[in-house]
Amino acid sequence: MTTTDRITLYYSPQSRATGARVLLEELGAPYDLHVLNMKAGEQRKPEYLAINPLGKVPAIGHRGGLVTEQVAIFIYLADLFPQAGLTPALDDPRRGPYLRWTAYYGASFEPAVIDKFMKREPAPVTQSPYADFDTMLGALETQLAKGPYLFGEEITAADILWGMALNWTMMFGLVPKRDVFVRFAERIAARPAYQRISAADDEMAAAHAVAAGV
Repeated sequence: MTTTDRITLYYSPQSRATGARVLLEELGAPYDLHVLNMKAGEQRKPEYLAINPLGKVPAIGHRGGLVTEQVAIFIYLADLFPQAGLTPALDDPRRGPYLRWTAYYGASFEPAVIDKFMKREPAPVTQSPYADFDTMLGALETQLAKGPYLFGEEITAADILWGMALNWTMMFGLVPKRDVFVRFAERIAARPAYQRISAADDEMAAAHAVAAGV
């Protein structure tokens, strides 16, 4: 990757984009931030809706292309920097499970958590994308209990994704603080990249609040 072949991360602090930035740091990737003040509604302005019509972060620009959706971004970035060791190779037996548990975040965990947050009545089990909340969470707990990471001793990008998700959802009471989840989340939160970006996010979020008059 040349010095001109940098990644642009469309970013707002203390959002889902934080996980993508932590991953970039873990990968040692060259990147630039395109910061949006979501407290001021910048993600809903035409300039950004031309990037992502859903008005969501993260999004990344790279080599003239655009990638949205957090799961796609994690897979793309980890594959882009295989030397970092955070993605199983195509012929690695862990590759299938790695993709499974990365996709599980977007396909099952997120819909379940949002339904819970909105206090919505879940769909019948036969129609729900995640069966039911307890079943969805139980499957995750069983996998994480194999520890210390999703697939044993070696960390992958999927662990960064899940560590970020569990830290936030437990903080807001959307996921119960079961021992397995707490230990796993703490393990990810203790990593230097997480610590750096968390501190930077605190400063940026405070500045955005002032700028937005919040």
